[in-house]
Amino acid sequence: MSELVARPWIRPLSRRTLVLLVVAGVLLVLGFYSATDPERLAHDPGLGVADYAGYAVCHRITSRSFTVAGRQFPLCARCTGMYLGVTLTFLALWLAGRRRWSDLPPRAVLLVLLGLVGLMGIDGINSYSHFFPGLPHVYEPRNWLRLVTGMGTGLAMGAIVFPGLAQTLWQDQERRPALGSLRELLGLMVVAAVVVLLVLSNQPVILYVLAIASAAGVVIILAGINCMMLLILSKRDARATNWRQAAVPLAIGVLLAVGQIAAASLLRYALTGALTGIPGVA
Repeated sequence: MSELVARPWIRPLSRRTLVLLVVAGVLLVLGFYSATDPERLAHDPGLGVADYAGYAVCHRITSRSFTVAGRQFPLCARCTGMYLGVTLTFLALWLAGRRRWSDLPPRAVLLVLLGLVGLMGIDGINSYSHFFPGLPHVYEPRNWLRLVTGMGTGLAMGAIVFPGLAQTLWQDQERRPALGSLRELLGLMVVAAVVVLLVLSNQPVILYVLAIASAAGVVIILAGINCMMLLILSKRDARATNWRQAAVPLAIGVLLAVGQIAAASLLRYALTGALTGIPGVA
């Protein structure tokens, strides 16, 4: 009996893990190919696309950004943390098999997540004050602090949008919180801390993978919000019963996200007259 209960869980988990390993493997291979050669890295198509995703949502100030073997990250340190947090949360909940769990986290978890957002706000105000020499500031800003506080906000964004997407997408959703306890949140924060350390490791191949993952977070959060709005406005929410039915609204959400990124980049170019901060573009 226990085997019959375990089989439905083990098989999907194995498939999800296999998908993750394949994607991670491909990115690592690309990282080894590009990050070990400055010329290839400067013209890497993966980072090139990621640059445009970052350009659409981030100031990309060089001094406030990490680098991959001298090449600037697609996003600044704070935005890198935010969108890595989104990617990490979506990935963790997906791997845990909670794609249909549609309730928001309990109050205690939400309060901690709100606190994490507040910490980023405090650090952001302190950091912004350095643009104006006459304004007081509490401490000297650091990119690692921007990364950490951004990561906390990214976890909060993912923990709210993920179940919201499940609620608007699935007909046979499970009314359970996708992130159900402080213990689960702590586990997610431990994994996030490991990711932060990997960013700070200054290992080019690892940084290449994380740079791509951070840009992917931009698409993930935009696509998730687009999909929810599309289903709600069209009054077709909570109808999908399988992935084939879910594929259409999800694909439209991704296409809208790509369109929004392109539109934001074009608008920024129209206002500034140059794609400032994007390597290889005048």
